[in-house]
Amino acid sequence: MTVTISDVIKQLTKSITPIENSVDKLLYGKSEKVVSKLAFCFMPTFEVLQQAVDKDVNLLICHEGLFHSHTKKELSSVAEKKIHLIESSGIAIFRLHDYVHRYKPDGIMEGMLHKLEWKKYVEINYPTATTLNLPSMTVGKVINDVKRKLNIPYVRYVGNLSTTCKRAGILVGYRGSGSRVIPLFENNKLDLVIYGEGPEWETPEYVRDANSQGIEKALIILGHAESEEPGMEFMAEYIQKAIPQISVSFISSKSYIHVL
Repeated sequence: MTVTISDVIKQLTKSITPIENSVDKLLYGKSEKVVSKLAFCFMPTFEVLQQAVDKDVNLLICHEGLFHSHTKKELSSVAEKKIHLIESSGIAIFRLHDYVHRYKPDGIMEGMLHKLEWKKYVEINYPTATTLNLPSMTVGKVINDVKRKLNIPYVRYVGNLSTTCKRAGILVGYRGSGSRVIPLFENNKLDLVIYGEGPEWETPEYVRDANSQGIEKALIILGHAESEEPGMEFMAEYIQKAIPQISVSFISSKSYIHVL
């Protein structure tokens, strides 16, 4: 039985009410094309695209945008070279962003919890955050655990490494605004929040002020890619199980920020 691009897209979006003005769409390729090799990635970098082409992938599913913007096609000399690679290879590209975040629970969050082996500690799955009851451990222990399981070289943090944490919250991607995280901290009596990224003058300063007042709280900042890439790896595993007759792989864009 052959599988088309349309079949894959339907499998990925079937449980969600259609979203108006979504960025999720087939960016290149035709929906009736038969899929022989499928790959998932978080960021469709030039290197990721080249790896996909080298592996004879004919459908690539990415989470973030192709051309250095969330919604626009920002044209530049760099973008033009990506376009040439895509068009000359004939690879099809579908963006999966809005729909996977509407899964219940959020598909990208599910991937993070799966990678951290923390699903058994989940208390509440909110639309944009998950709260957990972790085994009692220090911030330093959480950081070491997270770095090892996510295979990332560093994190940023606010607070004290010796602070004991049990009540925690996780937010993936760009969900670290003070308006979202501070109520999560206070309403759920959290000791720790882990997120991808957010304005540095908001939640980090709330945590710093709390500690200055003798209220022990901590924040761990993973980075946007580091917090969401596990979700796309998880989606590759999901589709391989749902459509076992096609070859499915995951291509990591790896950490792009270097530390001296």
